[in-house]
Amino acid sequence: MNKYKLFLVALLMQLAIIGSAYANIARVQVIHNSADRAAAEVDIWLNNVLLLDNFKFRQATPFVDAPAGVPITISIQPSNSKDTVGALAKFTYTLEAGKKYIIIANGIVIPTGYNPVKPFNLYVYDMGRESASNSNNTDVLAFHGSTDAPTVDVVESLVGAGTIIDNFEYGKYAGYLELPNENFKLDIKDETGKTTVISYNAPLKDLNLKGKSLILMASGFLNPAANNNGEGFGLFAVLSDGTVAALPPSTMSNVIENSFINKLFSNYPNPFSDETNITFNVENPGRVIVNIYDYRGKLVTTLLDDVLPTGEQNIKFSSSSLPSGIYSYKIIKDSNVISGIMNVIK
Repeated sequence: MNKYKLFLVALLMQLAIIGSAYANIARVQVIHNSADRAAAEVDIWLNNVLLLDNFKFRQATPFVDAPAGVPITISIQPSNSKDTVGALAKFTYTLEAGKKYIIIANGIVIPTGYNPVKPFNLYVYDMGRESASNSNNTDVLAFHGSTDAPTVDVVESLVGAGTIIDNFEYGKYAGYLELPNENFKLDIKDETGKTTVISYNAPLKDLNLKGKSLILMASGFLNPAANNNGEGFGLFAVLSDGTVAALPPSTMSNVIENSFINKLFSNYPNPFSDETNITFNVENPGRVIVNIYDYRGKLVTTLLDDVLPTGEQNIKFSSSSLPSGIYSYKIIKDSNVISGIMNVIK
């Protein structure tokens, strides 16, 4: 049993013990999105019971049962804590029975070296979903959690949906978007809606997310140098089962302009259990690197590092040594990079 499964088993056992004394329960998902280095790993206590031990930045729990109808105190402590004395932060809530809560830990714990400073807080959303309200759709709840990012607009530009989130402020949730299960391109624009800061691919169809719900979470710093060289900005998809995956930046316009590849670019099958094919066409011979990354952006393997001739390339990738989850890959040639995302299901 891997570490993640052990973590889930321990979490569920602890919540079962806590919840057994209460007739009413709520459903709760907890997400760590505080990019403060002082909170890189934290312990989360429910009343005086250690709920999450060494909970890492950009880690999430699945939805789990929690006691409702009585006050509960959530305490945030440094990792490896022994009790709740002198906690970094404490919050008291009374959850309503039958509701589904999303709780995102966000902001700065120790202000030195951060600009601007948005104080640490728990951001609570009490209308969470564990699946899409329509089985043919994917329901997406957005959360702005980047402390140095301004108010932005989110514009979909692949299928022509236009502005899907207007004037999106830090610390805010944008209510669920009930989207068709298609692939999208999300342009992050300034508040005027005229200037694109960065674009991301949101391949809902490729990842077989029909009927599911997720949180689209802005995370990290636009300017790490002004924020203790913390983690850079990114968009992350958080699924109701606790999976966290980075959305790949959209770079196709650069690819076409530099004639790195033509329109032949895919990986199939996706999702897959054993093996997939990554296919692309090299228009100019040269060195090509294909890297595979896990959902945290950690390099899993270099699949290819070789000088390739002009023509179609087909590379097989075996997932035999990998657990289920969402992975990304980058095809690198000269200074050009294209990204893809794939889902391993076992």
